[in-house]
Amino acid sequence: MKTIAIIATGGTIAGSGEKGKTAVYHAGEIDIASIIQTIPEINDIAYLKTFQLMNIDSNEMSSQRWIYLKEKIEEILSDDSIDGAVVTHGTDTLDETAYFLTLTLRVKKPVVITGAMRPATATSADGPFNLYQAICLAIHDEAYDQGVLALFSNTIYSGRDIQKVNNFKIDAFDQKSLGCLGYMQDNEVYFYTKTNKMHTSQTIFCDEIKYLPNVAIVYFYAGASPELLYYLASENEGIVIAGSGSGNYSQEWLKAIEDLSDAGIVFVRSSRISQGIVYDNHVFDPHSRCIPSYTLSPQKARVLLMLSLLKTHDIKQIKKYFQRY
Repeated sequence: MKTIAIIATGGTIAGSGEKGKTAVYHAGEIDIASIIQTIPEINDIAYLKTFQLMNIDSNEMSSQRWIYLKEKIEEILSDDSIDGAVVTHGTDTLDETAYFLTLTLRVKKPVVITGAMRPATATSADGPFNLYQAICLAIHDEAYDQGVLALFSNTIYSGRDIQKVNNFKIDAFDQKSLGCLGYMQDNEVYFYTKTNKMHTSQTIFCDEIKYLPNVAIVYFYAGASPELLYYLASENEGIVIAGSGSGNYSQEWLKAIEDLSDAGIVFVRSSRISQGIVYDNHVFDPHSRCIPSYTLSPQKARVLLMLSLLKTHDIKQIKKYFQRY
């Protein structure tokens, strides 16, 4: 059997609340060893090594914790006796962590991230089954060198494109209109496609990272004041705009964007709409001051912009990064 590292960070999968209830609970209260004890059949499919790195609500995840997680995964997977890793994580920011790891991990061994929508103390908790399938995926030969994968509700997603689309149902994730990578039936793995974007050891971001530059996300809405942009520019090197429609905004915002880009602030145009794509737009960005996010959500565009700013502040070069990754 293969050996899989279970790297726990907390989240709902480790949550505790009123016995049987699915809501009103505290995330990150149960250790990973206790969760594994509820799934004895796991021991028939792989040898497990557990690492409780943190036990937090995923809303407490931060850039420093991302860097720590990256370093520990790389350290753990450098052990030749370990064949892959499963990361347990809260669902609220799982998509952001998955993309950060997709861009920064210097590994080829399988890394699968999973979590739960119901706490461990709930009736029909979904965490144990997700964890079981994530381990089955991590030992599968086709998971090797596929970048970071995510497993939820029998479905395999890429770390780049997974996005939480429901805050209530256990089938809470999707890849927007891009489709999933495959499915699972119990312990059986069925891949049907793979990402064509560069990932993990293929990227220019998989070297040592000591910090991440400050980047903010600002939400455009009817009547939004451009003063929001000026305020955020005082604290950040870059700003991601969650615009209306195809990354759109008012003429007042356009003027502020052009003023601030002249002062060195780097802007990315993304959309508050969950479906579609953001391209260059010479009506809303006539002088090409903004980088289009393409299919990235605002929060994922923020992750890529932070990493890009470690390399350059050149808009044309960062745009190439957004096309490549």
